[in-house]
Amino acid sequence: MIKVAIRTGESSEKFLQRFKRICSKEGVLKEIKKRVYYEKPSERKRRREKELKKSVKKKSRAPSA
Repeated sequence: MIKVAIRTGESSEKFLQRFKRICSKEGVLKEIKKRVYYEKPSERKRRREKELKKSVKKKSRAPSA
């Protein structure tokens, strides 16, 4: 559960931006989207393997400085 307190003199727009930033850092929206429907264990395994391959491929493409 994310709790964000309004700072003194803070506008509502600024507060909302701060709240959204914290939510995105915590991965709340990503988690909600993932749990919209049931994912079978075999599908979950397949998705994780696909993500792993993608991250490995992305790391290998990154230029070394």
